[in-house]
Amino acid sequence: MEPGTGTNRTTLTEFILLGLVESEKLQSVVFVLFFFAYMVTVGGNLSILAAILMEPKLHTPMYFFLGNLSVLDVVCITVTVPPMLHRLLSHKRTISYYACLSQLFFFHLLAGMDCFLLTAMAYDRFLAICRPLTYSIRMSQEVQRVLVGV
Repeated sequence: MEPGTGTNRTTLTEFILLGLVESEKLQSVVFVLFFFAYMVTVGGNLSILAAILMEPKLHTPMYFFLGNLSVLDVVCITVTVPPMLHRLLSHKRTISYYACLSQLFFFHLLAGMDCFLLTAMAYDRFLAICRPLTYSIRMSQEVQRVLVGV
């Protein structure tokens, strides 16, 4: 007998999304709410990044890490919110298995990178507060880039 014959198998091709809103009228309200929250978040993070890049006084290790955190937050939110907004607008209640898997992969990858970056920021602040005399040597631009992974 060949492997797999005589067994009951079902292949999963898509997920049915249940949940946020049931009525058509509320879908547009939820869409506007999430779109506004997305735009405020992206706009805020991009303005932080622009301020850091434009002002030479902010070219310090703390703001280097903060700028990278802003970029990471923009990318992380862009992985999930625009596909959700598209599904809300098109009234599509399904997502393919591979689209869900890739979205989940990238979200978890970016969330893990976020944790590593926050750890690097904590180490930077530890050195600045507890080891101020050796801070500039221990937190050089090369060390910053290695910690961020750029």
